[in-house]
Amino acid sequence: MSNDGCMVLHVAACAGHEGTVRLLLEKGANIEANSNVGPTALYHAARKGCEAMVRLLLDKGADVEVKDFHSETALHVATRQGHEATVRLLREKGADQ
Repeated sequence: MSNDGCMVLHVAACAGHEGTVRLLLEKGANIEANSNVGPTALYHAARKGCEAMVRLLLDKGADVEVKDFHSETALHVATRQGHEATVRLLREKGADQ
């Protein structure tokens, strides 16, 4: 884990642990930090289709347009995984189609 709590934030977001994500962000975890397994916590939450977590991260200021190593955004990965509700939410929050 890096000093900014990035890996723990990614794991918590991916697992849908809202309380942990809130606490980490309150304690200064970098919401836009990249990890060696993917770009941001938002990307991980979108990949899992965790709509509530995606909403939380966006409400806390996550950048909806951050791209992974293949130039894919959270919208791309949510679409590919078939997470329709997450796709709708990302579009409502300004994700570029």
